Amino acid sequence: MNGPAGRARHVLGAPHPLLSTSAEQVDPTDPNVVAAAADLLATLRVEPSLTGLAAPQIGLSWRLIAFDAGRHPRSRSWAGELVVVNPLLAQASTWCGGREGCASVTGLTADVRRATRITVHGRLPGTGDPVTIEADSFEARCIQHQLDHLDGLLFLDRVPGALALHRKLHSCDS
Repeated sequence: MNGPAGRARHVLGAPHPLLSTSAEQVDPTDPNVVAAAADLLATLRVEPSLTGLAAPQIGLSWRLIAFDAGRHPRSRSWAGELVVVNPLLAQASTWCGGREGCASVTGLTADVRRATRITVHGRLPGTGDPVTIEADSFEARCIQHQLDHLDGLLFLDRVPGALALHRKLHSCDS
């Protein structure tokens, strides 16, 4: 993404009310959205264990996600370091459980069932050009986790019961 450098922002923690609110669609060419996209990437870059962030996590109720799953050891597909505006899950298949953590929920991970193959459509910030992401494995999980944030859901909302919760012991748990 070419544009402003962005600044790292504070990541909101649960139970902040913005994390349980559905985010609004935005104009991908709006300069405020472009600046927010840069801030998401800057925030993602300062914490090496993070693979994705959604705008509600930095205090904006906008449908905007950033991700870079390439640095995670379980990643197979890699769309790159990317911000998607108004993302929409178009296709999902091959469901299985896997461990997740979240920057907004410190100290816990959980076993969450997600699709391992997905297709997402959205727009690029700045130009508004359409983008389609085909993701699998860990990257698919990461993107679905961010999409949940846009709908006011935390990974804890997808946990089937207390036995699926785990204390986070190290950075590879997320």
